[in-house]
Amino acid sequence: MKKDFYKILEVPKSASEADIKKAYRRLAMKYHPDRNPGDAEAEGRFKEAKEAYEILTDPAKRSVYDQYGHAGLEGAAGARGWAGPNPADAFGDIFGDVFGDIFGAARRGGRSQVFRGADLRYELELDLREAVFGHTVQIEVPKLTECETCHGTGAAKGSEPSTCDACGGSGQVRISQGFFQLQQTCSKCRGAGTIVRNPCDTCFGQGRVRRTRTLSVKVPAGVDTGDRIRLSGEGEAGRNGGPPGDLYVEVHVREHPIFERDGEHLSCEVPISFAIAALGGSVEVPTLDGNVVLKIPAETQSGRVFRLRGKGVKPVRSNAQGDLFCRVVVETPVHLSAQQRELVRKLEESLKENDSRHSPREKGFLEGVRRFFGV
Repeated sequence: MKKDFYKILEVPKSASEADIKKAYRRLAMKYHPDRNPGDAEAEGRFKEAKEAYEILTDPAKRSVYDQYGHAGLEGAAGARGWAGPNPADAFGDIFGDVFGDIFGAARRGGRSQVFRGADLRYELELDLREAVFGHTVQIEVPKLTECETCHGTGAAKGSEPSTCDACGGSGQVRISQGFFQLQQTCSKCRGAGTIVRNPCDTCFGQGRVRRTRTLSVKVPAGVDTGDRIRLSGEGEAGRNGGPPGDLYVEVHVREHPIFERDGEHLSCEVPISFAIAALGGSVEVPTLDGNVVLKIPAETQSGRVFRLRGKGVKPVRSNAQGDLFCRVVVETPVHLSAQQRELVRKLEESLKENDSRHSPREKGFLEGVRRFFGV
């Protein structure tokens, strides 16, 4: 039994699209195969999250799922805005091997079948800077394309496909089954309505060949993991004159060595010395568009967060600029000389003369421990 999509993304049923996207982004970063090589469980969680995200961010599919659950998505029930399979399609799926497509020819008015090309998916990895500021990238996509020699007909140069003598060019044949007269796809021409008697030497009569195409993808500024870029008509070529499919470029932003992204906001850790933490001072903080000076007040404790407004990300679907949150971490000195160690000891002795004044958090912690153990 399939898991509940809302439970997979760990969001309530009332979650907004933004909440769903945020939850998916968090799970995608956690379970992405690149971050968990060889971990089958993580890969499974990633695929579950991806499927849940694709359903719940589509208003029509989400409406069907909310009303009918997984059965609705599989065609057991229909809903406005979602074109689920009708009884004729279901019957054709079940008995297609015996009777073929029973109702297909009636819907097509007896014409030969036209097949749209398959949609393709390409996973694009970007650095954080490329995702934030936008980027144009060249990608190589292997796909079935129209044969340039025969222009998709499948016939050798100087010849043309001939009309199928079994179906008369309709792509369908009638079969009598008792009181029923059924139509099914012609087995001789496979619904094309024509037969290639002199096949093309390049595509061997298929009308399509597999080639790798180089495409230029313009990535808009502000994209994030889980976003998709649709390239219309860049999927696989159709058959029998059908239109090509589309190419969906799915974005995955690599982990950054300094910054972590949460929607429009960025966060990072800023190490500061003990002296600056105690006496105050200034430190340089990196941002995506250059360094800025962050003023540290005296007596700053490790873990304090400073907010730099407007130094985050402007999402692709919003004009609001995010912020950068800097969490300062007091760095303990290492590799001290004998003289430096002696100075630190003297400072410690001086501070112990009035512990409650110099270390209020330590005093509070010790009192809490005493109360816990009843001392």
